[in-house]
Amino acid sequence: MFSHIMVGSNDLDRSKTFYDALFGKEAKRDEKGRLSYGRKGAVFMVSNPIDGQAATHANGGTVGFAFDSEDEVNAWHAAGCAAGGKPCEDPPGYRGNAFGKLYLAYLRDPDGNKLCGLYRPQQ
Repeated sequence: MFSHIMVGSNDLDRSKTFYDALFGKEAKRDEKGRLSYGRKGAVFMVSNPIDGQAATHANGGTVGFAFDSEDEVNAWHAAGCAAGGKPCEDPPGYRGNAFGKLYLAYLRDPDGNKLCGLYRPQQ
């Protein structure tokens, strides 16, 4: 559905520490210093804003990451919290919505971007 998602950061070194821990691997950096992480054909990127203004998070925006089990979601959430992320919304667990029963965990990165770990069991 998408080629990549990019969020802004005011401190790329801090973001690298957080996202390296969150994803369990080292970021790739491009010639502009932007961070990128790939998984299952999708790319997540972190950048200082190109316009030189401060990075701000999107109110109401969420970046979701798909996982293969509840355990992977829980490990992702724990790693994010240990690396400076802040849990938000309800604790990790199952919720129902128009797409069925989903296992979700939410947190905010050090710049305030809202992230979601999602496991969709076979229904």
